[in-house]
Amino acid sequence: MTRRRLKKKVKRTIILLALTGMFLIITSIFYCYLASPVDKNSNSIMKIEIEKGMTSKKIGNLLKKKGLIRSSNFFLLYAKLNKCDTLKAATYDLQKNMPLQQILEKICKGNSYNKDTIKMTFKEGKRLTDYAKLISEKTNNSYEDVINVINDKIYLKELINKYWFLTDEILNQNIYYPLEGYLYPDTYEFKNKNVEIKEIIEKLLDQEDAILSKYKDNVTNGKYTIHEYITLASMLELEGTNTENRKMIAGVFENRIKINMNLGSDVTTYYALQKPMTSDLTSKEFETINPYNTRSASLLGLPIGPICSISLSSIVAALNPTVSSYYYFVADKLGNIYYTKTNDEHLKKVQEIKEAGNWIW
Repeated sequence: MTRRRLKKKVKRTIILLALTGMFLIITSIFYCYLASPVDKNSNSIMKIEIEKGMTSKKIGNLLKKKGLIRSSNFFLLYAKLNKCDTLKAATYDLQKNMPLQQILEKICKGNSYNKDTIKMTFKEGKRLTDYAKLISEKTNNSYEDVINVINDKIYLKELINKYWFLTDEILNQNIYYPLEGYLYPDTYEFKNKNVEIKEIIEKLLDQEDAILSKYKDNVTNGKYTIHEYITLASMLELEGTNTENRKMIAGVFENRIKINMNLGSDVTTYYALQKPMTSDLTSKEFETINPYNTRSASLLGLPIGPICSISLSSIVAALNPTVSSYYYFVADKLGNIYYTKTNDEHLKKVQEIKEAGNWIW
């Protein structure tokens, strides 16, 4: 073999080795990327139900659709490489901050079935009394026991020491239910009907912590206390229907607060009187002097505390009010919300809604 041919062969070998090395590096990087968490900052829990008879391909597609993995095809390959041939049917609590290996291990291991397990769905916009009723219906705890635990000052102080977003403001003697607005609405699973009330409360508070922690800097550095933000968010929960119109309403409330004008929110009057939102109120009731009733001219600013459970949408809206020149808003029975700048414009809009037959009451 001539020296020239030898040099060419060595050169080709070096190029081939370099290309192979680059391929392995790129493959390794891509492999690590596909196996990494989809969102490291996400703490929210997703209930994923893998039904009996689902193929590995269908499971991979489900996980991809829910945003828990980056590639369904890579999920199948990863399962084979990790010798996970059997994916067990069950309901799993999964999170986007889990790496693929952790998700796969959970599904390979499976969940032990417990026929006594109970699920409770706590809905947004509901009062704490509604939650107490649900707990009494689904567990072996009475309504009175739930209320007593929730109002136990010693227990409340323990919770204040445990959760950063609970402060001494909830201990105000004029607040009806100290944990109103702080129990995050979601569907939760418990071992059986004998579950203790404190376990239920703290599971909901843990989820509230997971949600609020993402906005901790915004809350702690904002113009309001965390209690005031939760209070505002609870009003937005009932006054609005989505994040955008809740932001608009938050902006209207901001404008009113700046000029020392009462917020005039009907939903606070219903809570002040502990009446259902479906009932009619008299003019005298709307004028009731109460630390919750913002319809009363004597109460300027936010009510003393939250009036219902809040969704993430309302939390985001409370932290990001839309800047506008509006001071009034009114909704019709179709869900449309109208904003006006003056009381005359507001009254005119109310009349138009009534004449069109779209008044809520």
